[in-house]
Amino acid sequence: MSNIKTIAQVLPSLNSGGVERGTLEIADIIVKAKYKSIVISSGGRLVKSLEKRGSKHIELNIGTKSPFVLLTIPKIISIIKRQHIDLVHARSRLPAWMIYFSLKFIPKNKRPYFVTTIHGYNSVSFYSSIMTKGDCVIVVSESLKKFILKNYIINEEKLKVIHRGIPRNFSLLKDSKYKKWLLHWREDLQVPRGFKVLTISGRIARNKGIDIFIDLINRLKENNINVIGLIVGEAKSKNYFELIKEKIKKNKLINEIKLLGFREDIYNIYSVSDIVYAISTSPEAFGRTVIESLKINVPVIGFNHGGVGEQLESIFPQGIVELNNMEELFNKTLLFLEKKPNVKKFNKFSLEEMKDKTLYTYKNFFK
Repeated sequence: MSNIKTIAQVLPSLNSGGVERGTLEIADIIVKAKYKSIVISSGGRLVKSLEKRGSKHIELNIGTKSPFVLLTIPKIISIIKRQHIDLVHARSRLPAWMIYFSLKFIPKNKRPYFVTTIHGYNSVSFYSSIMTKGDCVIVVSESLKKFILKNYIINEEKLKVIHRGIPRNFSLLKDSKYKKWLLHWREDLQVPRGFKVLTISGRIARNKGIDIFIDLINRLKENNINVIGLIVGEAKSKNYFELIKEKIKKNKLINEIKLLGFREDIYNIYSVSDIVYAISTSPEAFGRTVIESLKINVPVIGFNHGGVGEQLESIFPQGIVELNNMEELFNKTLLFLEKKPNVKKFNKFSLEEMKDKTLYTYKNFFK
């Protein structure tokens, strides 16, 4: 039997989102460390990229909220044994439960280690408590760590804060494709010349601040400020998406707001934005948008709570706005549009640090 350790990450799917991108990033460092990397999910658009980078994908419908999901338990047990998995890293609640139950059927001396990552402020419940049952529990911000300690009985020594991040030397200007993209971005995104670009990205859901963003664009238009609002991301709910489209139509903002859907060129869109917004009404555990935008010198305005508030306080406090304070949000937008604030260079929240700390966590189990 090979001495090479096998690490499996488990999540519902591999389509889009910060959790999914983080999974691929960690898969990269697992492969680089000469371990065997496996990802178990129901599949999605990121599978090809994952496999090209040296990881194995095993398709299993492990994230569907249905009694039939229990039928995956024997399959998980079989995968663990057949693939000789040494450590399982669960990134979502339902998959974590399925792993937890599966491990109960494996003798203790043959069980893989169980690691969980808590990516968000899930409802405090027995269902959510599964994420605190790992041999190690990773949280993506200090604010989320405080939330877990406040609401669950857990040994603090098991908790490990590992912020998500992006490359320290990240630069779009080195990319020839980006330079070509720049030549046509106004036409492609339908942004008239002379108009300022305001962007909000993420899954289109009720708590992501989309309504607030639309209200902001509407008020700016009423004050004769030439702006285009870009809403980037997939809709979580078809019904809510229809409500958003209706609101845009009702406020006569069809020409001022563009619904771009999922975009692989999101960094490019950030780069041509005058302001990026992180205004979720529910606290974000991390808020990757903040770091991605600030890293390429684009100012961010965000509500002062959760991971977004934590990051802005640390590297760009000028962008902080009190939660749901529409007047402050409007005035700060005007201020930033009048004179773009300077975004200082920073090395915090780097992808390299995230990878190193996660790999160190894994290696500690194999000592």
